[in-house]
Order: sequence, then structure tokens, then C-alpha cells
Amino acid sequence: MSGWKGAAPYFGAMTLSRRGLLGLAGAAGAAGAWGAGTPGAVALNAPGPGAGLGGASGADPGAVAETEGAPAGRVRTGFERLAADGYAVLAGQRVGVVTNPTGITADARHLVDVLHADERVDLVAVFGPEHGFRGTAQAGGSEGAGRDPATGLPVYDTYDKSGQPLADTFTAAGVDTVVFDIQDVGARFYTYIWTLYDCMRAAALAGKAVVVLDRPNPVGARRAAGPVLQRPYASFVGREPIALAHGMTAGELAGLFAGEFLRASGPAGEAVRLRVVRMAGWRRESFFDATGLPWVPPSPNMPTPGTALAYAGTCLFEGTNLSEGRGTTTPFELIGAEGVDRRWAQAANALELPGVWFREAYFTPSFSKHAGKTCGGVRLLVHDREAFDPVRAGIGLLVTARRVWSGFAWRSDHWIDRLTGSDRVRLMVDAGAGVEEIAGDWAAGLAEFAAVREKYLLYP
Repeated sequence: MSGWKGAAPYFGAMTLSRRGLLGLAGAAGAAGAWGAGTPGAVALNAPGPGAGLGGASGADPGAVAETEGAPAGRVRTGFERLAADGYAVLAGQRVGVVTNPTGITADARHLVDVLHADERVDLVAVFGPEHGFRGTAQAGGSEGAGRDPATGLPVYDTYDKSGQPLADTFTAAGVDTVVFDIQDVGARFYTYIWTLYDCMRAAALAGKAVVVLDRPNPVGARRAAGPVLQRPYASFVGREPIALAHGMTAGELAGLFAGEFLRASGPAGEAVRLRVVRMAGWRRESFFDATGLPWVPPSPNMPTPGTALAYAGTCLFEGTNLSEGRGTTTPFELIGAEGVDRRWAQAANALELPGVWFREAYFTPSFSKHAGKTCGGVRLLVHDREAFDPVRAGIGLLVTARRVWSGFAWRSDHWIDRLTGSDRVRLMVDAGAGVEEIAGDWAAGLAEFAAVREKYLLYP
């Protein structure tokens, strides 16, 4: 699909009401220093022929040329580019938005508020993921259905819905196009990417289109890392065989999902109708603090980009009886349990893993595992982000925790297998394998994924 019927030109000629002026102000705020009417200011990409959205080399013949002269020092998100183009992609569509508190403009207003105030967009529904549209629910929960008090729009709950039930939700909401704008953190088991996947599949079933407004991978995306999921272990923390640290943006993943896994998702074998609005100014090596964008915690236990940096490794402790730091001010950077002592930090540091030190630490979680109890453990201190490999660090911590603490145990439901994507890590840790041996076990699968991933990269 190289374009949609009914796409409007830049802003166009119209008489603006107060609602329209408010929306136009929001678009101008999102556009920043570009100038909303500047030709070529927005680069949208439509799927070209072949697999997905094409690669970063510009293989997609339907893509609009990348922005020239974008201001240095700040990334322009997909939403900003959509707004600067006068929302042309959404013209004539009844729109529903899948988002959470991270869906904000450059001046920190929520995109739902901005879109609702703009006459050029017919926004009719909001869809909330895990944690909810306003982000108040803890892990494994959502806010349910209701009505947004700020806009009066109906809010539908997508959590725990997929396939036909989710397709039925889109139909009941009366939308033509589903827009996705949520900040991801780069780990396979962070569920927003699977909300995207489920929405794409459901949209194909319901005959709806999908627009993904891209945002940065906050931990950089130079490479993929970690084990690739095996399909018998698929769940909502990993639906398809991608690497644990996928090294992609949400927009790139959407292309991969469409090209590799959702080619014939519609009732008559139709492909999902997907369009990705790319960012401008983002590079794969960039960490979040280089983007110039404000950080909004995408979930209650993801308070900082530093949390996201460690998460792909330390979230593995959800599969054990140790606390992963929930209920502290530094979740996923602080790991421990009652009875753990200084020997764990010593053993972890003896591995000499690049880019990170492990400090002996003590803490008392206010909720979740070991709530109200004094725990011993480690605090990760990343001193070289370029060298740091969070997945290997997480494996190193699992290996050493089992060696030095007699109380170590896996969760009885073997949740670790869902997190790692198979039973291999658990079995190898139990057998006494070291970090390099375990990493070597997933190397072939990772290389295969890396080759597929390359086809869908949109940024240098």
C-alpha cells in the first residue's frame, strides 16, 4: 500500500473554530521549529512491495523523502511528524488511539487531548493497554473500560484481549483506523509491543487500518541480544520468535510483525493495512538522554531510562524467588532477598562483565516480593552504557545467585521459561553452566533473528 484514499494536503483551506484553533496550537507545539506548512517537513512511510516496510536503505518506493534540515539536538517523534503534516494520514477516518501516559507532544500535552481538540481528526475512541490509559495499574492489571473525563471519549480496555474479541472491540468502537503511540523499552517481555501485535492482528480481522507513531528505543538499538523465543513458550510476554533485547523501535517491530508473522491475518487471508510514521533525527546508537525528549514512565516500575537499561536482564528475576526491586525507588536496578549477603556482589563482580559494577546493597520493599522485609542483594551501577550487555548481566546474576545463596529457587510455574523464551537458560543454570556457555547456546538463533531484523530497520 503506497497511500490511502482521501489523504489531505498540508492543513488545507478551512475555517477554524475554537476547537480547531486549539488543535492547531497543539500541532504547532508538536512541530516545534519545523514550520507546519513546510513542504517535505514530514516523512511518512507506507509499506512497499515485498516484506514489511523495507530497510533503512530506502528500499520502500512508497516512502516520502526523509526530512532535510531537521534541527539538531532533538528527535522528532512520529506524532510530531503526523501533526506537522496536518494529520493527512488520518483524513476521512474515524480514529481510535492505543496509548498511555507516554503518548505526549513535545510540550508535554497528551496526544489524545490534542487530537480531540482538532477538527481535522475524527477521534472517537481510546484504547488502554496493560497498566491502563492513564497508567495507574500495577503489573498484570489494567484500568478497565470507562470514559475519559478530560475529553468525554469512551476508553476501552485491550488488556487480556486478542484475536476476534479485540477485533470485536474495534468494531464496537466504530473506528476505521487504529493509531498506536506508546513508549517501548526494548525488551521482548515488555508487553506493549505485544499489544501492538495483537492490535495489528485484530485490525486485520476487523478490516481496520493501523498507524504506528514511532518513538525511540530508549536503550539504543545497535544490535539484538539474548535468546530468541521458541514458539512452544509463547505468551503475552512473547508472542513470536524475536530476541530478548530486540534492538528495534515499535515502528520497526510493526514492520517485522507484518512482514514475518501477520501476512494473512484477515478473514480472507488479507494482510494488515499498516502505515508507520517515522521519527526524524534518531540514530540507532542514541540513548534516551540524547533525544531531547521528556521521559514519562511507561509503567509504574519503569521510572527512569536507567531502569530501562537494566530491565532486559534483571526482569529475569521475576522468574525467581528474589525481589526484582519492585516496591523500591530503583526497581530492576536493585535485586535481592532475605538472607542474601555480600558474597553475591563479590561473585558477580568476579565475572568482570563489561560496563557494570555490582554494589552490595540492602533494602526493604514496600510491596511485591519480600514486602516489609529487609533484603540483601546487589545494586547495578552501569558505568559504560556502550559496553554493557543487560542480558548477559542478568544471566551472570542468575548464575552467581544460585551458586552463593542456598535459598535460591525458580518460581514453581517456571515463569523464567516464558521470560527467556525456552527452558534452556533454566536447565543450564541448574547444571552449573557459566555465562559464556549459556550465551553460546543461543548464538545461532540470535544470528538468524539478526538477519531477519535487518530487513525492517528504518533508521541509520
